[in-house]
Amino acid sequence: MFFFDMDGVLTDSNGIWKKVDREFLGRRGMKYTHAYYEGVAHVPLPQAAVFTKAFCKLPESCEEIVAEWMELAADSYARVPVKPGVRAYLKQCKAEGRRMAVVTSSVPEHCHMALESLGLAKYFERVTFAQELGLEKRKPDVWLAAARAADVRPEDCTVFDDSLAACKGARAAKMRVIGVYDGLFAQDEKEMRGYCDVYIKSFEELLFLKEK
Repeated sequence: MFFFDMDGVLTDSNGIWKKVDREFLGRRGMKYTHAYYEGVAHVPLPQAAVFTKAFCKLPESCEEIVAEWMELAADSYARVPVKPGVRAYLKQCKAEGRRMAVVTSSVPEHCHMALESLGLAKYFERVTFAQELGLEKRKPDVWLAAARAADVRPEDCTVFDDSLAACKGARAAKMRVIGVYDGLFAQDEKEMRGYCDVYIKSFEELLFLKEK
């Protein structure tokens, strides 16, 4: 079973949230720092709001914070681009008879919007949302839940993710991990290369070479 993250793996959408975070913090006279990024990167919105409220010492409720984020993100996911090689690789996997699913911290409505608008939904059996489970991808629980939903053993699963923390969570669940480069996590590339079973800059690296 192949499990794919969405933001930064299937879609070039991590920039949406970086822009949202910068605007949100800027409205409050705060700067986007690495410490803040570490607290909210690839974390479901409710947990990210809890962190943000405490980290920034905000008077707003967590619900108000999430609502503002959603307003700032607006319809960005309807226009998000697919990452290079993704369509061809998913088509290749489907031709091989691979079972595939998405495991994401993304907001469900954003995820469905992007997968449908890009024509990618047809490749996946299901989508597991960390937000709906109340879990974080840096822990093994969400990956184990995804395996149970697919009725497969964790050790028979391969995870594609751009976040080192998420890859560590999947490895803790006894899954194979393939690290995928994304600019948001560029500073982790060296560690990712040493940690993951395979590390790729683009899905184009996994495509079969055409016969001459």
